[in-house]
Amino acid sequence: ADGSGPELAIRLASEAKEAPNIEILSGATAFAHYQDNLLTILHGNELVKLRAKGVVLATGSYEVPIQFENNDLPGIMLATAAQRLIHLYGLKPGNTAVVATVNDQGYQAAVDLLDAGVDVAALVDARPTFSHGLEAAASLIARSVPLLTGHVVSRAIGKKKVKAVVVARQGIGSPDGADRQISCDLVCLSGGYQPANALLQQTGGTLDYDEESGEEIPHVLPTGVYAAGEVTGVHDLATSLLQGRLAGLEAANLISGSRSLQSELDQAKQQLARSEAGPQVKPAPLVSNNNPGKKNFICFCEDVTVKDIAQAVEEGFDDIQILKRYSTATMGPCQGKMCLKSLMGLCAQQTGRTISDIGGTTARPPVQPVPLAALAGPSHMPVKHTPMDRNHRDLGAPMVDLGPWQRAHSYGSPQEECQAVRQRVGIIDVTTLGKLEVTGRDAGTLLDRVYTHYFSNLPVGRIRYGLICTDNSTIMDDGTVTRLSEDRYFVTTTTGNVDLIEEWFNWWSAGSGSCAHVTNVTSAYAAVNVAGPRARETLGKLTDVNLSTGSFRYMRSAQGSVAGVPAILLRIGFVGETGWEIHVPAEYGQYIWETIMEAGKEFGIAPFGLEAQRILRLEKKHVIVGQDTDAVSNPLDSDMEWVVRFDKEDFVGREGLKLASERGLRNKLVGFVMRNGQVPEDGVPVVLGNKPIGKVTSARFSPTMKKGFGLAWVPTELAQDGAQISILINGKPTPAQVTLQPFYDPKGERLRQ
Repeated sequence: ADGSGPELAIRLASEAKEAPNIEILSGATAFAHYQDNLLTILHGNELVKLRAKGVVLATGSYEVPIQFENNDLPGIMLATAAQRLIHLYGLKPGNTAVVATVNDQGYQAAVDLLDAGVDVAALVDARPTFSHGLEAAASLIARSVPLLTGHVVSRAIGKKKVKAVVVARQGIGSPDGADRQISCDLVCLSGGYQPANALLQQTGGTLDYDEESGEEIPHVLPTGVYAAGEVTGVHDLATSLLQGRLAGLEAANLISGSRSLQSELDQAKQQLARSEAGPQVKPAPLVSNNNPGKKNFICFCEDVTVKDIAQAVEEGFDDIQILKRYSTATMGPCQGKMCLKSLMGLCAQQTGRTISDIGGTTARPPVQPVPLAALAGPSHMPVKHTPMDRNHRDLGAPMVDLGPWQRAHSYGSPQEECQAVRQRVGIIDVTTLGKLEVTGRDAGTLLDRVYTHYFSNLPVGRIRYGLICTDNSTIMDDGTVTRLSEDRYFVTTTTGNVDLIEEWFNWWSAGSGSCAHVTNVTSAYAAVNVAGPRARETLGKLTDVNLSTGSFRYMRSAQGSVAGVPAILLRIGFVGETGWEIHVPAEYGQYIWETIMEAGKEFGIAPFGLEAQRILRLEKKHVIVGQDTDAVSNPLDSDMEWVVRFDKEDFVGREGLKLASERGLRNKLVGFVMRNGQVPEDGVPVVLGNKPIGKVTSARFSPTMKKGFGLAWVPTELAQDGAQISILINGKPTPAQVTLQPFYDPKGERLRQ
């Protein structure tokens, strides 16, 4: 134990760092200690959960301030804070200091201040005398620093900063003229120690108040938990080292059960029993009734004064737990680290009880503030892969997250993929679409209720586009509804919303007494969309279903086989070309993909990804819910009023849409084409002069029109075909023209061929 505390700390840290079986987490804080020695540790921005057989708590202690009037003025700080400024940051904390203390720590702080070039006007010690043989006191006397033992600071003077303090003899009030005023610009407070025992309490350990040290010290510790150092109320270096050695040996013995450690344990216990710190004068109490004052703060975080506590006790809140809650003392950011000891002392003083009778408050996690992001931890959302995932990766497609699914972004050039669909034939994996089966005699009635359109009158074998609104009429989801038989509907939803829509259907069905059953079959089916002028020729080689225009018309469905696999075929046109959406059992997804790719090889078939699909749908002015709409968009202002049937008696959102229709629309979703070669980014504003009046929701370069184009929200008065608008690109307004018709094949002739 030779050397000073800092020297020993450096040596021990070096030994620990070099030990091969010790892992050191620097810059880490253990902020909670749960049952069975589960520790939660904040390490940087990472949360570490550690389960230990044995835990040694050497968490130290906090220095606490002293109560007197105006003790919150700038320039008043803890003595350890001043020492930290000096030793850690190399700063001079003031020019002239007064040190107020209740123990020997203040004397060493005064020496450090002198060594840093700060003049110490006085050391004010509330005790009758300092400890015998205290070297720091001898040094201060030799350097002519007045040592005012038996005195306290009763008041600080100043407005924007401390300018002086008033010092009075302990127990004597100001009327007898015993006060003296000392000028200073720095007041350093050493009000004693409060052990950092929150983790110890969280383990189930109990504390006893020690009258000699004025601190709560461990009384009973659970098995596997050991304490050492200042957390035990010991502030002597040699004793702390012995405690640490003993705690480490006990923890190691618990884990290994080695008999060879027993002799070392016995020896350490004997050494600790013989060790005694030098005699110290008992610390003085922190609180007295000399000067309660209006600004005599006990809790700096919550601005609670000594007077507030006295008044609370007088009103009957004399239990420490309810006193804490009534006054809010100890409930601020420091969670009582600076004020719990004073609160206990003041409560005891005001109620005439002992601090042992008063007790402390409950220590709950977290001990230190923890970022919510660290508590949330990493995202462990399940990642879903379609049955064709390996095919996409083998073709070199980068994958992107879409809800829980991973989808192929592109297979090279999205522009070329668009051209393949427009000129030849393309195939895309659409397995990620949400898929629900709604069955039962009242299935149509349920769909009529939750969709804005009719579905109970949908003929078998027909498909209808559907839009779902919330109670307040905003758009919730969209998709297609296919009637496979009289009492069976096949519903598709957007990729990320299927679980929400399933719950929504069940919510509106519950308690109605209707016969309608909702089954989520998303993962049961793999699906592809085959589209383009030569899609019919490609699929015709593989299916027994008649795909001719006369037999299989647009927005019709059929059930048959594709490459020998039972399939549901839907003729829809999301990308604007003749095409079929094919749903097969998921087990056959990869087989169907590879078989169709082989069948379409002679026609120049090409896979297309998510990016190409978005360009193609945008050319058809098809809206993507959540991309082109937001939480306040409704079908009327989103250019989808054609799908709202006000002639229905009722549907979810009807009254809100009716009110919106009567009130008129402020903004509308429109298409636009850039008048030059530029392409705006999604989300940039539509401007009038320098004032934003709308925003772009989706924008791309069209390989068909060879221009930038997209969808944007604009004021209703600008939602006119041919209207001129300006879009902010690279900080400059750029001209564009509004178009209300689809950009590509506005009459829909190609998808009906």
